Amino acid sequence: MSAPHDLPKWADTALVPAVSVVAAFLVAGLVVVGIGANPLTATRWLIQGSLGSGEGLGFTLFYATDFIFTGLAVAVAFHAGLFNIGGEGQATLGGLGAALVLLRLDFLPGFLLLPLGILGAAAFGAAWAAIPGYLQAKRGSHIVITTIMFNWLASILLVYLLVNVMREATSMNPESRAFPPQASVPYMHEALAAFGIEIPPSQLNLTFVLALAASFAVWLLIYRSRLGYAIRVVGANPVAAVYAGISPARITIVPW
Repeated sequence: MSAPHDLPKWADTALVPAVSVVAAFLVAGLVVVGIGANPLTATRWLIQGSLGSGEGLGFTLFYATDFIFTGLAVAVAFHAGLFNIGGEGQATLGGLGAALVLLRLDFLPGFLLLPLGILGAAAFGAAWAAIPGYLQAKRGSHIVITTIMFNWLASILLVYLLVNVMREATSMNPESRAFPPQASVPYMHEALAAFGIEIPPSQLNLTFVLALAASFAVWLLIYRSRLGYAIRVVGANPVAAVYAGISPARITIVPW
């Protein structure tokens, strides 16, 4: 039996994503045809609405920001051979952590409050993910099953807190009180306007820059650090990792 062959770098970075996008459009086109609409017209409006204007592009990047952070959480675990299906629940708890910090420390100035909110989000998301990681490493629980279950637990926990704990007494809406004004992240068009650069206004804010910085930091972690090397070794061959003195159990918990 011959050993598997790795794809050329150009195919892995360009061809595979292109084929995936084309396949997604074909499947979506079949769904559109099934409901009696023109798939070409739907595709044209889809592309025009998301990329056809500065405002549309801004909103596309705004909505993509959350997926960048969640995708990074999945990617780090995937390099260790772990299928983290719990990104949704971890993002939910991350939002809860940020909200609790911003609401509890609303007396602080923005330059302190925003970084603390980011740290709160990271801490809550990591703590929520650490439980399935521990169960996988120490108890042999299947990571896919536990992370999926934790998605639902996170949703139920958030609803409970919004309705019974964080909701204002005078409001019937399941929501917390408003964040303090100094907790607002500047919009991208406002930040660039300070440097004389004008772009169409949208909801895109500086969190997108933070997402790009996080992407670069994850690349450094995975491909330019000892921990990243250990993560990749465990993901490639856990048995060989043990012979090399790397503990798969420890690596299973660390990426979370």
